[in-house]
Amino acid sequence: MTTAVRWEGVYPALLTPFTADDQLDLPLFEKNLRAQLDAGVHGLIIAGSLGEVSTLEGAEKLALLETARETAAGRVPVIMNIAEASTREAVRCAREAETHGADGLMLLPPMRYFADARETIAYFRAVAEATPLPIMIYNNPVDYKIMTTVAMFEELAVLPNIQAVKESTRDLTNITRMRNAFGDRYKLLCGVDTLALEALLTGADGWVAGLVDAFPDETVALYELALAGQIEAARSLYRWFMPLLELDIQPKLVQYIKLAASATGIGSEMVRAPRLPVTGEERERVMQIIRTALANRPALQLS
Repeated sequence: MTTAVRWEGVYPALLTPFTADDQLDLPLFEKNLRAQLDAGVHGLIIAGSLGEVSTLEGAEKLALLETARETAAGRVPVIMNIAEASTREAVRCAREAETHGADGLMLLPPMRYFADARETIAYFRAVAEATPLPIMIYNNPVDYKIMTTVAMFEELAVLPNIQAVKESTRDLTNITRMRNAFGDRYKLLCGVDTLALEALLTGADGWVAGLVDAFPDETVALYELALAGQIEAARSLYRWFMPLLELDIQPKLVQYIKLAASATGIGSEMVRAPRLPVTGEERERVMQIIRTALANRPALQLS
């Protein structure tokens, strides 16, 4: 039985932990999952960019899905990311995720090929028509070079299971544009850690978060403070958090966030080649950011 997806709140873009011999570290994955659930996250996203999806095999994605479903036990929905180069493979992966119990999908535009608007819409439509699972479109033209525009979302609005947008354009006004065009037709979730508070106060419904992989309690607290209108407390927490959140917008965000998760005891530094763990001055620079944050970690309270 699937768990309803509301597309509101904090949805971690989960890391994929590996062992020293390059296998999935499922016990560590479960440890991180439990930390997320204990913090009160509202959903889980597996095999995303932070999850090193481009290096994962199909069987590994399904193993992560199974572990996440068993650990969540229906408390929150489990979302499978779809990031494929061909429409046919994207459709196959969506159906496979449905068969294996995913509660919803996050869908990127075609990978590697720079699809135009007509091609991108056809790609999204093909996946949406192949499964009844609810879908969140990942709109990230900065990293993936394809912008899903308001006009494109107009065409996609006839597809009822395309329900949400991971808003990663880095243009905060796009939240207001989408609200003006569609009202509440689409749920909007911030996809950029360094814009999270601004996005939530502008009207985003939630946050697909990265540093949550290392700091789940602080991430959920920031969301709850914003939701409760406790702006001064939210600002204070956000200012403490920002040096860490900036790790999410670096080319080596996977290595840096894994380093942070290792430092907080719910992850490891192991990545899959061609990525390599950071070393030397680079590692020390990132560790100094993490150590400073840990030394000044705030007490979390909601009044």
